[in-house]
Amino acid sequence: MPKKIEALFDYLRTRFDNEPKSRVHIGEATGCWLYYTALSEEIPVLESALNTTTDDVLIDLLKEGKKLATNQQQALQSFMLKEGIPLSDTNEHKPISDPNDIPLGVKPTDSEIANLISAKVASNIVMCSTNISQSIRSDIGLMWIRFHSEKAIYGIDVKTKMREHGWIKVPPYYYPPGAPKN
Repeated sequence: MPKKIEALFDYLRTRFDNEPKSRVHIGEATGCWLYYTALSEEIPVLESALNTTTDDVLIDLLKEGKKLATNQQQALQSFMLKEGIPLSDTNEHKPISDPNDIPLGVKPTDSEIANLISAKVASNIVMCSTNISQSIRSDIGLMWIRFHSEKAIYGIDVKTKMREHGWIKVPPYYYPPGAPKN
């Protein structure tokens, strides 16, 4: 799947990214700064979660999420530095620790960790959508579309695994008046 996405974005770049580059406007700069900050906060949280679970499925999701966040952060950092957009402060990485040494009253459950991942993915997707709509420059818009697509694909995997393991939280079902209740 990643090779297909790469091919799509290569096509989009050649098709739509041939215009002269204007300066980044304040909305585009703010979007970059906020998303960079969100990723900078997300990575240590994922590292902490890796230190607290022993579930192999959750560990794989956390590693994949950390890799995706790190790749997006590096791409965004490179873009921001090139465009003169200041970077926000980042948090330190978490050292590796043994999940079995964490007291039960402090240790989050696998369900809590999975739902935290889900909430972060949803938040990231909303931020990318907002940034897509505010981008005037094609290269910036394409960057946000790429980030959005990557997070959406990851989010589908997260949701599927949450459903399989009973971690997903489902709101109450809605029954319109007069509908059969089966």
